[in-house]
Amino acid sequence: MNLKFDIKRGHGALLEGDGLKNLMVESFGDVREENGAYVTSFGATTRFEVKLLSKTALEVSSESDKNASEEAMKESNRKYNDFMLRATGFSSKERSKRMQKKAKEGKL
Repeated sequence: MNLKFDIKRGHGALLEGDGLKNLMVESFGDVREENGAYVTSFGATTRFEVKLLSKTALEVSSESDKNASEEAMKESNRKYNDFMLRATGFSSKERSKRMQKKAKEGKL
């Protein structure tokens, strides 16, 4: 499932060029490019795909190993949230509130 996340004003410029790829390498290590998106895996996350749509929007898709240990799932969740904070400029709580607002407005 692909989700679109807002990027905080002024924060998107940091992701342009190789910015997004460099951030993913810092966060997860090995990253490859597929169809304009950056793809990696880490911990319980078997596929994590990120694409910069514009200076204000990021598209994210992920798949997880449902049989992974609870510890691996916690670590993957922590890495995901750390990356998303650095990529969007919004905390998990702020991202959640923005998604809920979009859902109520029928924009999802």
